[in-house]
Amino acid sequence: MIQIYNTLTREKEKFVPLEAGKVKMYVCGPTVYNYIHIGNGRSTIAFDTIRRYFEYRGYEVNYVSNFTDVDDKIIRAAEELKITAKEVADRFIEAFQEDTGALNIKPATSNPRVVEYMADILTFIEVLIEKGYAYESQGDVYYRTRKFPSYGKLSGQSVDELEIGASQRTGEEQDLKEDPLDFALWKSSKANEISWDSPWGSGRPGWHIECSVMATKLLGDTIDIHGGGQDLEFPHHENEIAQSEAKTGKTFANYWMHNGFVTVGETDEKMSKSLGNFVTVHELVKQVDPQVLRFFMATTHYRRPIRYSETTMKEAAVNLQKLKTAFENLSFRKETAEESLADDKQLLEELTLLEDRFTIEMDDDFNTANGITVVYELAKWMNQYSERKMVSMLVIEAAIEKLLQWLNVFGIILLSEELLDEEVDQLISERNQARKDRDFARSDEIRDLLKDKGIILEDTPQGTRWRRSE
Repeated sequence: MIQIYNTLTREKEKFVPLEAGKVKMYVCGPTVYNYIHIGNGRSTIAFDTIRRYFEYRGYEVNYVSNFTDVDDKIIRAAEELKITAKEVADRFIEAFQEDTGALNIKPATSNPRVVEYMADILTFIEVLIEKGYAYESQGDVYYRTRKFPSYGKLSGQSVDELEIGASQRTGEEQDLKEDPLDFALWKSSKANEISWDSPWGSGRPGWHIECSVMATKLLGDTIDIHGGGQDLEFPHHENEIAQSEAKTGKTFANYWMHNGFVTVGETDEKMSKSLGNFVTVHELVKQVDPQVLRFFMATTHYRRPIRYSETTMKEAAVNLQKLKTAFENLSFRKETAEESLADDKQLLEELTLLEDRFTIEMDDDFNTANGITVVYELAKWMNQYSERKMVSMLVIEAAIEKLLQWLNVFGIILLSEELLDEEVDQLISERNQARKDRDFARSDEIRDLLKDKGIILEDTPQGTRWRRSE
């Protein structure tokens, strides 16, 4: 039984889908004006891992994640780069797909773009105006926050508390509002800005309205899970609830999930573009193994903050290598394995017990930190089994299948080493013959030569095996 920590109730709740065996899941995607930093990448990895676990447990997941391709930041980037806003969005959507592909993020079921849903946005706003939840003011349209009685229920803030902060804001936009707490659904355009025609004049949508429109359009008035980073809890997700539930009269999302921040430095400062302390995924995957970055992010519980540093990345690389080694050790024993052995049943039962433990840990709000501990135990089990004099193909394949399934939940794919090229293959054969002939000088010479080519040899009781140096 999967349990989810619901931000809305601040409690873990049993997951009961709207439709048996299916999950409707919406995760806020990036504003495409620049490369994503690893804080953005953390959210993408966290919810991809959650999606993968649902699928591991047999659910069919309809996973929607948007691209915000209409925004003030995109307009500014277009001016700086001297290209159109669409060209900016297209460029960084392509970069996002390239970078997340390197991190083995599964493609979303749908990646809607705001510009594709402009007619739906206008209709959505018109309904809110008709119901008295929104009003036009000199070409802008604002949402009447106080009219929604449960505003603040997601973030745990009261309207009175919010009013104190809002009353201190000044500016032209505040003068257009009936109430400082009201937020924009539609913003009138300035000269030469990208804009669309509307009943209230030329303009473009506010930030919050887009996700409400695309989520309900693609997944229905009520969805199972809405996810995103902690920084979106207020005001973005709070506003999504207000405008969606005001329009439909239904619960917008049954479960709200938010991932923790990525922090840097000794002070654990949140990583963000506004603070200028960010590292882009685009650059990082050129410097480090993308699988290590994925492993580093995916094996920390999604709600906990992650401290990014060279040290933590190195630790992740070491731990991932241990799993690869266990895989390689047991894979190598296939060459000498018996079809089956007398103690197979007992060993397969041990694997089943490990599987039960993995499921228990991961069912508890997707606790990947505890889940990976079970994977390490499986790796230890595999190493011990690979050292036995006699091994069973049945047990080997069962253990390897389990390891690969579990690592797939974390987005990690282990592949057997590629075939050696003809020259190296010939050298290994020559060395094996030299050892038979007790020509140890030549054997050592070939070992050193292969080492220079990045091939490490290991002589085992079952024969000579090799691996590539790190």
